[in-house]
Amino acid sequence: MTQSSLPAYTKPWQSISEQLKLLQSRGLVVQDVPQAEKFLQHINYYRFSGYCLAFEASRHEFVKGTTFEDVYEAYAFDVALRDFLAEALEVIEVDVRATIALMFGQKFGAFGHTIRGNFRTKFRFEEWTEKLRDESKRSSELFVEHFSQTYQEFPDLPCWMATEVMSFGMLSKMYAGMVDQVQNPIAMRYNLQKGDLESILHHLSYVRNLCAHHCRVWDRRFSIEPRLPQGLNWQPNLVPDKNRVFVTLLMIYRLLKRCPLHERFAIEWRRQVNELMKLPPKAQNALKRMGMPEKWYNHPYWT
Repeated sequence: MTQSSLPAYTKPWQSISEQLKLLQSRGLVVQDVPQAEKFLQHINYYRFSGYCLAFEASRHEFVKGTTFEDVYEAYAFDVALRDFLAEALEVIEVDVRATIALMFGQKFGAFGHTIRGNFRTKFRFEEWTEKLRDESKRSSELFVEHFSQTYQEFPDLPCWMATEVMSFGMLSKMYAGMVDQVQNPIAMRYNLQKGDLESILHHLSYVRNLCAHHCRVWDRRFSIEPRLPQGLNWQPNLVPDKNRVFVTLLMIYRLLKRCPLHERFAIEWRRQVNELMKLPPKAQNALKRMGMPEKWYNHPYWT
């Protein structure tokens, strides 16, 4: 079907009151109308409707007895979970930046990342380099400004500076494009196979972007899934669904434990996630929607 053959969008604008009445017509119980309208003034209807999906018996029909407060609590749960993810991902991202800067720089020198031969033949080096130079030009970091006014190589930066400028996604692509001589020791730093770390970094950069854009994560089926490492601890009985947030939590905690500076943070982070999970959303099969087995808290990589 071509774009021109699709029907035109004709749905009219609706007031907050009309939006709420539409939800009620679909079976949502609203006990405090003024408070619900106040919430919808703050949260766009289409953002809120995403949280309604887990409470539907069929499309646009709520499970009998579902209240506005049930959906609101799922929203609040998701906000808290997203905050935990973002907080931990910041720690991991900073650690990966430092590790890549140290090990790649040691192997190839300050501008080794500007040399095509230091990457795999299939790596889209020219495209990656162009984007990195653009990010360097847009950067407002003082060390970038100083370098640009002092040295002729700009917009190329030494790799230990460039890794601080590039996005997590760019960093993930850099690792994926590295040759074995650098990939392997970096992967060993995190006690992972190089291919597993490559997939995990790609997945985590995607999750980080979801968090940065305040997207729903608690029951999302992730479109960029990680490749699970080999071993019994990653089998379906312990990890029912690799597209859900439970796998992400496991991988984050495993990486956090490889950051010795943040050992206490990792333990406290896990404790707080455990506390959050004691009160999951009231939607049917809430744990399953997060990819969690019944006794998820006993998973060997979580305990």
